[in-house]
Amino acid sequence: MSQDIRPANGLSTPLGASVQEGGVNFSIYSKNASAVELLLFDGPKSTQPSHTFRLEPSRNRTFHYWHLFVHGIGEGQCYGWRFYGPYAPEIGLCFDGNKLLVDPYARAVAMEHYDREAAKVQGDNTARGIKSVVIADQNYDWEGDRPLNHPYSRSVIYELHVGGFTKHSSSGLPTELRGTYRGLIEKIPYLQALGVNSVELMPVQQFDPADVPDPTKVNYWGYAPIALFAPHSAYASTTDPVGAVREFKDMVKALHRAGIEVILDVVFNHTSEGGHDGPIWGFKGIENRVYYMLDEQYAYQNYSGTGNTLNANHSVVRRLIRDCLRYWVSEMHVDGFRFDLASILSRDEAGQPIQNPPILWDIESDPVLAPTKIIAEAWDVQQYQLGNFVGDRWAEWNGAYRDDIRRFLKGDEGMARTAAYRVNASPDLFEKGLRNPNRSINFITCHDGFTLNDLVSYNEKHNWGNGEENRDGHNHNHSWNCGAEGPTDDPGIEALRLRQIKNHLVLLMLSQGTPMLLMGDEVRRSQGGNNNAYCQDNPISWLDWGQASQQQSLIRFVRKLIDFNLNTAYFQEEYYWNSPKGLGSSTCTFGGVKTKKPDWSHHSHTLSFTLKNPRYPYRLHVMINAYWEHLAFEIPKPKGRRPWRRIVNTAKIAPLDILDFREAPLVRSGQMVINSRSVVVLRDGQ
Repeated sequence: MSQDIRPANGLSTPLGASVQEGGVNFSIYSKNASAVELLLFDGPKSTQPSHTFRLEPSRNRTFHYWHLFVHGIGEGQCYGWRFYGPYAPEIGLCFDGNKLLVDPYARAVAMEHYDREAAKVQGDNTARGIKSVVIADQNYDWEGDRPLNHPYSRSVIYELHVGGFTKHSSSGLPTELRGTYRGLIEKIPYLQALGVNSVELMPVQQFDPADVPDPTKVNYWGYAPIALFAPHSAYASTTDPVGAVREFKDMVKALHRAGIEVILDVVFNHTSEGGHDGPIWGFKGIENRVYYMLDEQYAYQNYSGTGNTLNANHSVVRRLIRDCLRYWVSEMHVDGFRFDLASILSRDEAGQPIQNPPILWDIESDPVLAPTKIIAEAWDVQQYQLGNFVGDRWAEWNGAYRDDIRRFLKGDEGMARTAAYRVNASPDLFEKGLRNPNRSINFITCHDGFTLNDLVSYNEKHNWGNGEENRDGHNHNHSWNCGAEGPTDDPGIEALRLRQIKNHLVLLMLSQGTPMLLMGDEVRRSQGGNNNAYCQDNPISWLDWGQASQQQSLIRFVRKLIDFNLNTAYFQEEYYWNSPKGLGSSTCTFGGVKTKKPDWSHHSHTLSFTLKNPRYPYRLHVMINAYWEHLAFEIPKPKGRRPWRRIVNTAKIAPLDILDFREAPLVRSGQMVINSRSVVVLRDGQ
């Protein structure tokens, strides 16, 4: 780096730090600041700046944009901002010239000395602040990498925590690779063998691990963003911020080579600056009134449940979000996004829901984002918009699918008709919005709640280890422990639990819509009944690879189900089954123990359905007995010389629980006794 470091006027665009010939241009927005300083540091571990430049409004301000060009620096330069002005929270201003602030457009950060408490209290926190890092990386060799663009109808999503995926010692990886982007690369063959073709990564935008109520714990999940453009540095095997960016790119490139898309779980609804008693490390100290949603008394609106709410439909914040998404697509090559608490993005600057939220239409219509998947978690702490989310191309996490399938399979009454809707991609929720069925992201479990193993092992949450006296986490889990709370040596209970796990998996993979699995469900990963492991960066949350060795039969079952889903035409259709709009769409005929005669009564615990289409050379027939006794189910008559074969029976032990069509036994009778709490799948054809 040159020793001739000197300032010049700079330009207001582009925002952030951009490497140009001879140096770096810096630009940042603030309407109400009275003075601004740019601090340069010699490296990530430096505690004091080597240079401090005071920006002069006459030369370094255009409208509300403060800008400076610095000759003699380049990629890897560490920097930070100080903003001066009134500290008057009672009128929505939180300027504090003692605080080192993160550039909202920082593409990497250095967290070595970060102290959240120092950002909360009065006084200079420069030595313990977060440094932004200049990134160019224009010479990265993508080796021809291109987006995969898997259609929803050909996607199976796997929700994965980058750290927890390989951090366990049983991963067999060197210590320096565990819990990292490189560690994930090493385990790609496992994902390939399982058959998933999209990974949905829990937050990898730089987050604050100290944003937790209990200072003895850490924020493990990552829903506490600091730098929206920067990959989380703790997931890199290197301490070099530039190297962390390249390592993330290496991971994306390797996943793409394996045919696996990368979807990011992004958090644009709040930040880790919290409420009035939270730290000042960025947005608060730059322009609090703009970046956060404030009420008439200038208190923070809290539609996220975390202390603040980003003001997503303010023009400045809209641009930030749009630029951020474009960056992750254009520069980091990701394939899509899942938007945490996306309903917050449908609120205006006063917090009121609006019919056509500008930011959501910006995202939907942006040409750079057009090839990507955009998935909404269509609720916040006050709104529930499932099936009513704005736009034409948004997919949605289907929370109703999760709840209703759980209730049906555990034996709740009055659920048979609702379960039929969920199997059919929830047309009662989505069809009125003119979206195709694959925009329903079906899931039984996700990071937030019980794992699949715990869903069938616990009636109640056991979150005492979180330090909140078991008050946190959902109370209504629709779980059933099958006869004993937690681990048991009872072989009957264990057999029932395994059967229930398989029942959930079969319905997930044989429902219309896009299926999503939770990391480790295929190996019966347990969190000991903790349904809110947000602060558990330990074996409670990590994937135990020893279980993968022990659960080979279940892994085989899941792998074959995924293969069946991806290679069965009924699950690739772009129209709802039975849809008059879908020329050539398949017919789904529901029944109960009798074909074509569904039992929608309150006490019904059975459901069957037959899928047929004259364009396909085979039919499917699925029989679900959620009752606690064996029941005889009627079977549709064979068509000519195309007898039925039993390809799935969750009551059978492996390998008879799922079979390839050619090796599956023939079904010669007109009825079949289905064991209690079991699912059977038949297929005819050649």
